[in-house]
Parts: sequence; structure tokens; C-alpha cells
Amino acid sequence: MQDRRLTILAAIVFSHFQIAWATEPTAEQIEALSLKPNIENGRKVYHNCAICHGAEAWGTLTGHYPQLAGQHPNVIIKQLADIRAGNRDNPTMLPFASQEAMGGAQCMTDIAAYLSQLPMNPNNEVGFGRDLEYGKKIYQEHCVKCHGENGEGNNGEFYPRLQGQSYHYLLRQMRWIQLGKRRNANKTMVQQIHNFTGRDITAVVDYASRLKADAAKLAQPNWRNPDFSPDFKSAVRFHNENYQLNQK
Repeated sequence: MQDRRLTILAAIVFSHFQIAWATEPTAEQIEALSLKPNIENGRKVYHNCAICHGAEAWGTLTGHYPQLAGQHPNVIIKQLADIRAGNRDNPTMLPFASQEAMGGAQCMTDIAAYLSQLPMNPNNEVGFGRDLEYGKKIYQEHCVKCHGENGEGNNGEFYPRLQGQSYHYLLRQMRWIQLGKRRNANKTMVQQIHNFTGRDITAVVDYASRLKADAAKLAQPNWRNPDFSPDFKSAVRFHNENYQLNQK
């Protein structure tokens, strides 16, 4: 029965990906999408990831590491599978995302479920706010169909949630997609932004960085992840402190 379910799911996913995405889904991704998540195991697996992404999974103010909290589980599974298969280049993350470090498909399912239910950063880094009306126009013309009116994304279609994501992370990914460096990007998006100017990209990213999730998905002021001890140290603190010093 499990093999039959995987065969049916594989046919559906392959059909969808051939139309929409630059890379085909891996067998591990298809398996992970079919498994029942264990959030408790996801919590344990995430401890290695928190070294870079932070206990709250909010990433860094600089956008060096993205926010993962609140992201759609299917999106997380796809990106993990692509990095592990060499379809997305991320040499920093690869050692942590490998089967040896993280575990197999079940662990991918578990960590994705754990991260998706974490509250999101209510005060993420945004752009300079100089061209927001133009950015809104670009977003509504080119981004709404996939990412949603308010940047909510779509779990079933593997479109990521943009809400609460760091301005600098979004800016870097947009530029990489346009340059072809983000090799697992959605085909439609590649075409959409192919002729974007520098102004187009910075304006739409600034606008997108200000989109907020519903209040129920946002963390309360001064929230800290109780799954980690108060003295847990990660790269996030170092990056954020340096960033704040440079802003003074």
C-alpha cells in the first residue's frame, strides 16, 4: 500500500514539476512528502540547524541566514531535497543538511513540520522605504499569482511564504534567480524577472519584506523558543550584533 501511494504521489509531483520548476523532484523529496511528521523529532533535529538559523529560526538581520519559522513544510522539504541532491548550491548548509548530519526522508518531514509551526519574527529587517508604491505595483503585476496578495505563498504548489522574510535575503535570492545562480528556481519566476531592472528588484523586495502574516502566526514581544536553553549560542547573535553596530 505504501509503495502504491508513493507511485501515485510521484506521478503527481513529477507532472507538476515538469511544468513549473527547473529541477525534477528527487525520490527522497517524494518520500518525505508522503510521510507523517513527528514534530518532537523535528525539534531534536533542528538543534543542529539552530547554530546558524537561531533558536527561534528567525535567521539574521543581515539576511545571511533566512527566517525558517512559519515557512510552508512542503517548501522546506523541497529546498532540503534540492540542496542534498545538488540542485541548489549552498555549500554552507550542505554539511548540516546531509543525510549523515540530519537523517533521512523522515527527518526532513519532521523538521519541516516543526519549523512551520514556530511563530514568526514580528520585526524582520525591511528595506529603505523609498519606492514602495512602485514596489507594490511590480508585486501586484508579477508576484501575486504565485506568492499571494499578502505574501502568504502556497504550500501545495511549493511557493514560499515571503511574509516576515529579511529584505537582504530576498534581495540576494532575487538577484541569484535572475542571474541563473539559483538553479532550482520556478521557471515562471525566472521568466517574470528576467528583464527586471535594479530599481524593479529593490522596490518589489522592499515592498515584499513589509508583508506580515496574521497576528496569530507572529511571536509575542520578547518571545524566546522554550525548546532551547537561555544560554544557547548561535551565529545569529554574532551577525545581528555586528549589523547593529554598523548601523550606528
